[in-house]
Amino acid sequence: MKLPENEKPKTSLAGRVTRVDDLANYQSEAIVSREIISQKTGTVTAFAFDEGQQLSEHTAPFDALVICLDGEAEVMIGGEPFRLNASDMIIMPAGVPHALKAIKRFKMLLVMIKK
Repeated sequence: MKLPENEKPKTSLAGRVTRVDDLANYQSEAIVSREIISQKTGTVTAFAFDEGQQLSEHTAPFDALVICLDGEAEVMIGGEPFRLNASDMIIMPAGVPHALKAIKRFKMLLVMIKK
């Protein structure tokens, strides 16, 4: 795939077949992230959480789509808990407090579309 110089993708994964499982690898007692796409209009980031790791409650100015790839997590949205397992997804609405905790080792894709 040959793109004009001003249209070069900002990721080394463009134009390649890639296993989603390999985008971020588990590390003991850590959260690993890898930005896959970063544009003015949004981002796609892969995460791998070791068991028990968490993101504390926060808000985001944009809707965020979490796609569970592996494992199990609890997502809190506006104080309500939701369980995610492989192949589950949930949308965290803009401006609503949310948090995430890995019940078991957990991998996800986080897709944020900006307004």
